[in-house]
Amino acid sequence: MIAFQQSDAFLRAARALDWPVAAREDAGLRWIEHWRGPRWPSPVRLVSRGPGCRDWLAARGAEPCVTLLNAEGVSPGDLRRAGYWPLMTPVTLARLPLGPEAAMRARMAQKWRNRLNAAARTGLELRHVPMPADADHWLLQADAAQARRAGYAAWPPALVVAWAVTSPGTAVLFEARVSGRPVAGLILLRHGPGATYHVAHSRPEGRARHAMQALLWEAMLWAQADGVREIDLGAIDTQGGRGLARFKLGTGARPHRLSGTWGHHKVLAPLARRLPLSWAA
Repeated sequence: MIAFQQSDAFLRAARALDWPVAAREDAGLRWIEHWRGPRWPSPVRLVSRGPGCRDWLAARGAEPCVTLLNAEGVSPGDLRRAGYWPLMTPVTLARLPLGPEAAMRARMAQKWRNRLNAAARTGLELRHVPMPADADHWLLQADAAQARRAGYAAWPPALVVAWAVTSPGTAVLFEARVSGRPVAGLILLRHGPGATYHVAHSRPEGRARHAMQALLWEAMLWAQADGVREIDLGAIDTQGGRGLARFKLGTGARPHRLSGTWGHHKVLAPLARRLPLSWAA
């Protein structure tokens, strides 16, 4: 059993994919539970918590289950004292603040802004529409093919479609076209006061015309007008993905380091508390 805090949209999407799901309340949080893959000998809980959860950490220490925790805003020292093991090193996200158009342009790197200006002179046709309910859409298939080549796990196209169907208007497709042919596209997922840059792909002609700069700028303007305060551009890797990291940070995004993934079991907690703090950090 895996339980994790998520949005109503994700719950509806999971049910649309025929996942066996059940939601419940726990300490004021809404949990979604589903059975997938091999069963653990005891339940596994995957938790996403924000800052200020020291009391919550201590209260969960006596539970007879494996707890996996994404603990943004909680210090490594607090986690170690609560008996949590560091499982995955923290990832750094690029978070793009939105605001007045002039301010957004001013935060851009000069080279990024120059390419955006160049894109405006290439005759690109830009549009944005609600994401079609089509798992075979060219952008979803291009993303799936790229994931297979690069060896990373991406959302299945059916899940993106389920999000679009169950939460109308929150999955938006931005496309750049030349003579009616799509040369680049991206999908923005809207949630609460924020949005996530979810899928993006540019064909060779799109790259030559700097289509992705034009599309992301279009998405920024749309999101800002819709009340979005920040776009999560996803993880940045300055070693293995320098080009993509430069692209994301060139927008004016700020790097934001998360706190990693931690595990807890009451049998192992006493040993975890004795780990060198340098391991935990």
